[in-house]
Amino acid sequence: MKENTIDHSHAAAIFNKDVERVNWHDQTLWFVRSKRDKSAHAIPEWEALRDTASKIKFNVLSNMHHYLQEFEAKAKENGIIVHWAADGAEHNKIVHSIIAKHGVTQMVKSKSMLTEECHLNDYLADNGIEVIDSDLGEFIVQLRKEPPSHIVLPAIHLKKEDVSNTFHEHLHTEKGNNDPQYLTEAARQELRNTFLTRKIALTGVNFAVAETGEFVVCTNEGNADMGAHLADVHIACMGFEKLVPERKHLGVFLRLLARSATGQPITTFSSHFKKPREGQEMHIVIVDNGRSTQLGREEFRNSLKCIRCGACMNTCPVYRRSGGHSYHNAVAGPIGSILAPNLDMKKNADLPFASTLCGSCTNVCPVKIDIHDQLYKWRQVLVKEGYTPSSKTMAMKGMSAVLANPTVFKIAGKAGRFVIKNMPFMVNNSMNAWYNQREMPAPPEESFREWYAKRAKESKDKK
Repeated sequence: MKENTIDHSHAAAIFNKDVERVNWHDQTLWFVRSKRDKSAHAIPEWEALRDTASKIKFNVLSNMHHYLQEFEAKAKENGIIVHWAADGAEHNKIVHSIIAKHGVTQMVKSKSMLTEECHLNDYLADNGIEVIDSDLGEFIVQLRKEPPSHIVLPAIHLKKEDVSNTFHEHLHTEKGNNDPQYLTEAARQELRNTFLTRKIALTGVNFAVAETGEFVVCTNEGNADMGAHLADVHIACMGFEKLVPERKHLGVFLRLLARSATGQPITTFSSHFKKPREGQEMHIVIVDNGRSTQLGREEFRNSLKCIRCGACMNTCPVYRRSGGHSYHNAVAGPIGSILAPNLDMKKNADLPFASTLCGSCTNVCPVKIDIHDQLYKWRQVLVKEGYTPSSKTMAMKGMSAVLANPTVFKIAGKAGRFVIKNMPFMVNNSMNAWYNQREMPAPPEESFREWYAKRAKESKDKK
């Protein structure tokens, strides 16, 4: 399930060919956004929770060295084996070494965007390890050999008919049976055997508590619990930004997470893992993979506050109409567009431009990340570093020259209106990307400057 390599605009154009699916995708995500609004407005202290969560995360980012050391010490006291990974490659090797040590070739995994970021499934498959994703959405896209398109709703780009066809092909379900309950039960029966037979289970981490050395995993399906409780070895993988200082702070984040993600008051399962049960081995892999670099970027470090709720995706007009796969990155949408350039500016230079800068993402963020501001700032950095297409750079320089000279601007405006009015074919053609997506406006009879000057003259004459 390698990631896409074409840029966002081209990938979005492919997604947009299916107009019916695009409209459905847009409406479905807006429905989730609307549920978020109702849930948030139901509690009067919502904004106070957001402020508090943002400040807690700011404290963590400002004292990361202290909290990481505290968490490691407490986790070790609890009997958890702690590993440190500088990047995705080291993370994958650590996980593989734990699996190899126990001499097994199969593993069950619950949802973990960090492992998607590190391409763990591909790495383990190349090394002869079978990984089954137990989250229903992840399970579906894994069967289809696709990456998830959303961090909370991995298969949101698929309709029930798509799932039915996939299950018929891989699970031999009844062809054409699109009943969601039937399809869910088929997956449940298939995965139950997986839970019972896998000796190693891997989970992600939603929050890790420095004070106690425990970590919390939030799911709606209970699949993380099934895997972790039945396995002899539990491996948990987390980016270091998942820390919170004290256990009492969890109440703030747990009230924000589900409401922001799906409009629920709380996730169905919020499971605390503090120490391995008797006879079990528990590991936690703490990963950097560019996070230290982001932490050192003063203008962008706030992005590390993210609790992976997906609210910014559900509200983003660009994401809703371009699909998650168009972002060619493990984390899509607005938050992914400010995280990805930190990992690889050249590869992800297109993503900060996949935004209208409307600010809706910032408005819904439960930890008050200034997402749209960071998108704008990343654009400035990318242009300065020379990672934008030369055609766009030349066009912007040309536009800058026109806008900087009143006389040139006046002449260009007249020329443009003349061409649109008398030679519309010069504008209304496939070479004009704007025309490909929109109806061109009728040419105005005069410019605003001309209208204003005429109005001023008429006003003067009346006096």
